[in-house]
Amino acid sequence: MPLTDLPLDQLRAYRPDVREPADFEAFWRETIAEARSAAAASGATATLRPADTPVTELIVEDLTFPGFGAEPIRAWVTRPRRPEGTKLPTVVEFNGYNGGRGLPTEHTAWALAGFAHVFMDTRGQGSGWGTGGDTPDPHGSGAQVAGWMTSGIADPRDHYYRRVYTDALRLLDAVETFDFVDPDRIATTGGSQGGGIAIAGTALREMHGGSVIATLPDVAFLCDWENGAAVALSDPYQELVRYLSVHRDHAEMVWTTASYLDGVNFAKRLSAPALFSVALMDEIVPPRTTFAAYNALASTDKTIEVFPYNGHEGGAGHHWLTQVAYLRSRL
Repeated sequence: MPLTDLPLDQLRAYRPDVREPADFEAFWRETIAEARSAAAASGATATLRPADTPVTELIVEDLTFPGFGAEPIRAWVTRPRRPEGTKLPTVVEFNGYNGGRGLPTEHTAWALAGFAHVFMDTRGQGSGWGTGGDTPDPHGSGAQVAGWMTSGIADPRDHYYRRVYTDALRLLDAVETFDFVDPDRIATTGGSQGGGIAIAGTALREMHGGSVIATLPDVAFLCDWENGAAVALSDPYQELVRYLSVHRDHAEMVWTTASYLDGVNFAKRLSAPALFSVALMDEIVPPRTTFAAYNALASTDKTIEVFPYNGHEGGAGHHWLTQVAYLRSRL
């Protein structure tokens, strides 16, 4: 498998001119205010109940919390057994494209390492791989290519990822209130789509007065959308290409909507310590798009692990060991 992008020295210097709308921050302030108001008006709150699982040596709970529009979003919460009142460092994780939260037994590694772990279901997804999802997305869309990149593409207020990024911020709102979570030791992570959601959710938390101890996006998708579509060899970026190959006069509309959702514009507002990863033989997420977000970070405390001979799997379990050591060094 060949290198799929620029040489590493050029990637380290890669700073594309990503479109940024003048009302980017106002758009997201309004979005988050609407979501919080909807939850308050409906009385919807986060609820935890014991999960139906054979796991006995960890506490595993089924979380439902109000996301975008106060709509119910599901997650798994897994944590080590500790004396009542113990406040745990917590990792909030977001999932890859078209995967669901699956079974609670699939998400035990962080808890076994001593962290509380929260794994968010991605609305409407969960049928492409893995063992399924449990969260519907009760919103329609105009004309779109199969997938989520072009869902609601005519208007950023209608786009699918406006809802997902809001879900991520609302999950962080909920997690910090749990009595077993240390609100000063919350980290975010995710691979591919999950990495992009982690970037957006973390930046939104900081934009609304919160913080995290660190963010750890792996082979992050959803960054530098326009250039990603130009060079990616496969989906999901190719969904945008197929849409534009049919709707030939919609390019300006597409890239305007994308600018409100692009991880580069969130990274510019993200000051938390960051540990990224990137793979140089990645055919799904071109390395330049991950570097675009990494190089744009407002954070001055940042590291990127480079896997030169890997595809979209990146560092996999080897990189998880690095993540654990990284977080432990900061607790």
